[in-house]
Amino acid sequence: MDEKQKIEFAQKPKNFTEPWDVAVIGSGPASLTAAIYTTRGAASTLILGGEKWGGQLMLTTEVDNYPGFHEGIEGPDLMQKMRKQSERFGAEFIEKNVEAVDFSKEYFELTVGETKYLAKSVIIATGAETKWLGVPGEDRLRGRGVSSCAPCDAPFFKDKDTAVIGGGDSAMEEALVLTKYSNSITIVHRREEFRASAAMQKKVKDNKKIKVIWDTQVKEFVGEQKLEKILLENTKTGEKSELVVDGVFVAVGHTPSTAIFKGKVELDEKGYIVVNDHTKTSTDGVFVAGDVHDYHYRQAITAAGFGCMAGMEALKYLDEKQGNKKQETTLDK
Repeated sequence: MDEKQKIEFAQKPKNFTEPWDVAVIGSGPASLTAAIYTTRGAASTLILGGEKWGGQLMLTTEVDNYPGFHEGIEGPDLMQKMRKQSERFGAEFIEKNVEAVDFSKEYFELTVGETKYLAKSVIIATGAETKWLGVPGEDRLRGRGVSSCAPCDAPFFKDKDTAVIGGGDSAMEEALVLTKYSNSITIVHRREEFRASAAMQKKVKDNKKIKVIWDTQVKEFVGEQKLEKILLENTKTGEKSELVVDGVFVAVGHTPSTAIFKGKVELDEKGYIVVNDHTKTSTDGVFVAGDVHDYHYRQAITAAGFGCMAGMEALKYLDEKQGNKKQETTLDK
């Protein structure tokens, strides 16, 4: 980046014994948006982005539903732009994984390899990982017919035949979104009944575009340049079959990236971080943004919105903390 384009709003720590104002864990839309706000709010900001930085958008081809890009934009390109914007305002970006956290000390401690970073506040934006099937062809055809987000990719399958893998509310939602675009939608479920709520099941069963293949699991995704068909197997009889489709949406759940936060902040029964007052965690000074707590929307734009809120709340927290320290100093005199 051209140094002339950089705008440093805050003084960075001179060494590892000094704390950053804000440490952001993660590097998707939530974390990078948060960093844009905290740096512009004159808070020194460290982004611990991980070795595989950028979140799920790094695995996405064309993004058409992010505002500001009327011709669409490739997922990795969008993340590069966000990263450069945060760095332009002075954020320090480190492509390493956080291995442990300690929120019990005055300055929060984040362990990265042999290094321990200190921070006055933390924003957790580690996201959630899509649960994939792990069958042959899945990785190779991801973004070429294999997807996990109908609100993101359904328009690419207008007037085409598609399939949804799963049986919970997420699978029902994916199928219903696809009915607005696809000719037909086939839900493939490994059991004989759905796990989804009764209301969602009724919507699906009442839609003539949707049909269901019960007691069936996916064995392989087949295609050269793009998805051509799915190889299936009946879970009860072992009978094998094929389903010719243009696109398939895997909807078997997500796993929040919260392993290192167990016992540090409150998690719900599914492992998502519990949110209090919009962006606050159960630990004072630790905030949260994006899919690591939001299992309802799971969109880049909503993650960015949560990042904005977390960044603003972190700035407010730092201001209040600084104000309290000044007051204590005055009283001591």
